[in-house]
Amino acid sequence: MSLMDLEKLKMTCAGRAMAVLTSGGDAQGMNAAVRAVTRMGIYVGAKVYLIHEGYQGLVDGGDNIKLANWHSVTNIIQLGGTVIGSARCKAFMTREGRVSAAFNLVKKGITNLCVCGGDGSLTGANIFRNEWSDLLDELVKKGRITDTMAKKHYNLNIVGLVGSIDNDFCGTDMTIGADSALHRIMEIIDAIMTTAQSHQRAFVLEVMGRHCGYLALVSALASGADWVFIPEAPPQEGWEDNMCARLEGSRTSGGSRMNIIIVAEGAIDGNGKPISSNYIKDLVQKRLGYDTRVTVLGHVQRGGIPSAFDRILSSILGVEAVVTLMEATPETPACVIGLSGNQAVRLPLVECVEMTKLVQTAMNEKRFDEAIKLRGGSFESNWNIYKSLAFLRPPQSKSNFSLAILNVGAPAAGMNAAVRSAVRSGLSRGHKVYGVNDGFLGLADGAVFEMEWHSVAGWTGQGSSLLGTKRTLPNSHLEKIVETINKFEISALLVIGGFEAYQGMLEIYEARTHYDELCIPMVVIPATISNNVPGTFFSVGTDTAVNCAMESCDKIKQSASGTKRRVFVVETMGGYCGYLASATGIAVGADAAYIFEDPFNIHDLKTNVEHLSEKMKKDVQRGLVLRNEKCHENYTTDFIHKLYSSEGKGIFDCRVNVLGHLQQGGAPSPFDRNFGTKLGVKAIEWLSEKLTENYRQGRVFANSPETACVIGLNRKVVSFTPVTELKEITDFEHRMPKVEWWLKLRPMLKMLAKYQTSFNEYVPGEIEHVTRHSISIDSGF
Repeated sequence: MSLMDLEKLKMTCAGRAMAVLTSGGDAQGMNAAVRAVTRMGIYVGAKVYLIHEGYQGLVDGGDNIKLANWHSVTNIIQLGGTVIGSARCKAFMTREGRVSAAFNLVKKGITNLCVCGGDGSLTGANIFRNEWSDLLDELVKKGRITDTMAKKHYNLNIVGLVGSIDNDFCGTDMTIGADSALHRIMEIIDAIMTTAQSHQRAFVLEVMGRHCGYLALVSALASGADWVFIPEAPPQEGWEDNMCARLEGSRTSGGSRMNIIIVAEGAIDGNGKPISSNYIKDLVQKRLGYDTRVTVLGHVQRGGIPSAFDRILSSILGVEAVVTLMEATPETPACVIGLSGNQAVRLPLVECVEMTKLVQTAMNEKRFDEAIKLRGGSFESNWNIYKSLAFLRPPQSKSNFSLAILNVGAPAAGMNAAVRSAVRSGLSRGHKVYGVNDGFLGLADGAVFEMEWHSVAGWTGQGSSLLGTKRTLPNSHLEKIVETINKFEISALLVIGGFEAYQGMLEIYEARTHYDELCIPMVVIPATISNNVPGTFFSVGTDTAVNCAMESCDKIKQSASGTKRRVFVVETMGGYCGYLASATGIAVGADAAYIFEDPFNIHDLKTNVEHLSEKMKKDVQRGLVLRNEKCHENYTTDFIHKLYSSEGKGIFDCRVNVLGHLQQGGAPSPFDRNFGTKLGVKAIEWLSEKLTENYRQGRVFANSPETACVIGLNRKVVSFTPVTELKEITDFEHRMPKVEWWLKLRPMLKMLAKYQTSFNEYVPGEIEHVTRHSISIDSGF
């Protein structure tokens, strides 16, 4: 959208009224969506109403429909649930109820409605829209509104945001609340694992998902659970014997002291008979004699603070929802704002609902393989990867190849998950797999050891790098690296790390002209909190770092709740790359985020201080300013702190917090565990193909650019890009790509903080039809 388009949109929106409601089951992130819709609506000049208690509030009217101002949604982004309430409403299902709802909207002049809820809530909104003209005719006949009022409000525009922890809505990669629910589940699994290990117990954990197994499947993948039950894939006949053999094998040959079994509440067997968590517990106790306990997570999965992913997702979708509503015409079909890769898209509501219903139809008709495919490419990929890592043992026959796995650069949460999946995937293909301690330096020093299936048991949930990692680059150690490769007959390299991993692989590739031993397939899995590796939109570890920074900022803001008018200047890591500061800024509702890629001067700083001072004079009591550690050579964190302290004197005081290495620590987030696991498997698949293609006369010889790549997620496709291609788009001085996709989110950050920004870089979502082909793509989530 150009600047001219935005000004035109503002002129179009002036005086128009819109409303937002949350309906059905609550989901973490709904408040972030309400905040974004409200503020974007006000920003473009519309009147925005908040409808309390969902459709019930819409039917009842009165004080349930309140005009919002900018501060109505202040300080809600970090809250779970929905502050405007949600309710199941039987009245709205009746014609009479919808007539009342239409009257209440017309009375306020509202002709644009944003509904955040599940498929039932969105389907109800579409019925409401289709009946709109008839409802107005009925109101005119009953004398409740005039004919003039009916003509003035002749059209109702509807847009939906999918709020559902089950991630069960076809067309969007993720629904609002699903990532936060995974956070709650993983926190509990991590806690249970410690006590299970102590007492050598088995635990059966029941998670939500009456009709969709997403939460169960991804939490099983992210925790390395021994067995998982999901509605879309009932276990085959004789599963009791197979499961018990698997549990016993993990203890006898796998070295495990405990077992974790995850059950979706809607789990069934092949005959459609429910499989209860208590039945599984009794089975394990009777067959194996293990002390077994059941934990039903229940509504704890809906509670707690929203994750960084959900806050950012909700903000992106909420802003796009307003633009969609304001651009809508009577001919525009009702749509849902969904996520496609990293981009908001407009999805025809009817197509989404119909595709979602096909999943349940397939399950009812016991076409379970089709049901898994209809869930989408990511769901199918998650299921296949889980089975390969949890169920299959390494084959008896060995291949001719040996792989070496090493971590390079600073530690990042999720590295260990990538190593675990790579090791087990390599072993299952018959390869010999070596681990290397301390990166390229360890490879040069011969710190190489053989890894077995059980070597990586329990690695998925552990932070940092268990292999050990260093920033050392290979150029000054090439001869010793070649010696190690010869000694251990290494056929391929898997390097997991940050910018040094990418740069190191480029150095090794360029050294191939001098050393034939380096002519082997090589791949980098990007793993860094900075998200600065070319060739991927996301790196393993970035999501965990953003969540760590976000949670710290939440606590910092909370610390000022008893203090009036205080501004915090918070410094984040990231080197020259501003992703961590920008993403955290969106997730916490920061007033500003200073980064290297978005140049600023003293006049900009002064404008920011004045802007914050004006807000502080009114209702706002706290301010938060983020600064990337290398955003400016002279405008240091201390300088900005002193500037804000001086210029804000008498209005607010100022404090500094440097988050530091806190951002590198902690257990990996569900996203990083899942992402690292999937990239590890896909990297080994790719290496295995390249080894086979380049094996000639008893040895591997791979010297083409396509045999040294970075694996990454680009939009919604996992791809392998040669390091030689990436060299051309890399800023080596500042250690980051020359073009960064996330910069387009910056105007949204400024707008939601009430800065007058041109918004000329905002790219509105495109209409994306929902077909079997569109949902078959593995988006990586």
